[in-house]
Amino acid sequence: MLKQAGTPVVKMTNTIINVTEPFLPPYEQYEKYLKAIWERKWLTNNGPLVQELEEKLKDYLGVKYLAYCANGTVVLQIGLKALGISGEVITTPFSYVATTSAILWEGCHPVFVDINNRDFNIDVSKIEAAITPNTQAILATHVYGNPCDVQQIEVIAKKHGLKVIYDGAHAFGTIYQERSLLSYGDISTCSFHATKLFHTIEGGAIICNDPALSERIILHRQFGHVRDEHFAIGINGKNSEVHAAMGLCNLPRMEAIMDARKMLTFLYNDSLDQTIQKPIAIPGTQYNYGYYPVALKSEAQLKKVEQALNAANIFPRRYFYPSLNTLDYLIDRQSCPVAEDISVRMLSLPLYYGLLPEDIKKISKIINAAI
Repeated sequence: MLKQAGTPVVKMTNTIINVTEPFLPPYEQYEKYLKAIWERKWLTNNGPLVQELEEKLKDYLGVKYLAYCANGTVVLQIGLKALGISGEVITTPFSYVATTSAILWEGCHPVFVDINNRDFNIDVSKIEAAITPNTQAILATHVYGNPCDVQQIEVIAKKHGLKVIYDGAHAFGTIYQERSLLSYGDISTCSFHATKLFHTIEGGAIICNDPALSERIILHRQFGHVRDEHFAIGINGKNSEVHAAMGLCNLPRMEAIMDARKMLTFLYNDSLDQTIQKPIAIPGTQYNYGYYPVALKSEAQLKKVEQALNAANIFPRRYFYPSLNTLDYLIDRQSCPVAEDISVRMLSLPLYYGLLPEDIKKISKIINAAI
């Protein structure tokens, strides 16, 4: 049985196995933070726990500037606003819908560039062909926590005078070339939603390396003002002391969480049919083991596997589906054949701290039989 730091994980038999399950620290530790919050009566507006979490996250990630925010979507919106992006944004069709929605919400125009068939990230060889005089930025997703080709994207961005934003919703804990993957780009964002590797129940962060940009981000996060002095347009992107407390409980346990998930990932690798396609990270990557995605041979095979798993109370997720360039509310559509093919075949299998080795073997056996 896997053990949580200091407490055993109790696994009931014949229960539902979902694609993920939030890690929860010992209740007593969280309760101590809550008691202190009750005593201070300082619940939000950049409280002491929010400030403490920001400092500890900066230290953990090795980054200069980090703003803790309400969720992983508002950080994309604030990032676009802080960089002054209002035109075309080159982006990926293979991501969660929030990536595209943030671009549209900020009044920008998404230009989709297809993905590669190796790690399912944006295909850097196709980016330059999509650049026009109206292009202002590249917003790429580190899909499943695997790095985009950040070096080549930086070369292209500098050549054409573009800003680079990375949607790193899945990237917490991934190291690339001995640096946190979240340290790349003009801005990187991260999600701390309860389903993520590191979570604060709800939450997100914006990371950058420029002090002036960091100041703009902070202003945009808090309505554009400091006390009674107003400096810029802003929204409410703040987070609370209660959410920060969860992050402070979980952050010291990240190595144990990733080690456990790594063990389960290797067990999947050994147990699943070896013909099943999986994303392959670029060299120099130390993966965070945030997801276990597989690409089946066809959508029909995916549905057969999904049905077999569901019958055993096991619920994977079609992550990501559909390909975002096919969304009905887009003004124009761009063809992305690789993403359109991958999105209908992709299934994320259950992976979380507390999942048992026998669960992995059961899931693998059902999949192998179904295919």
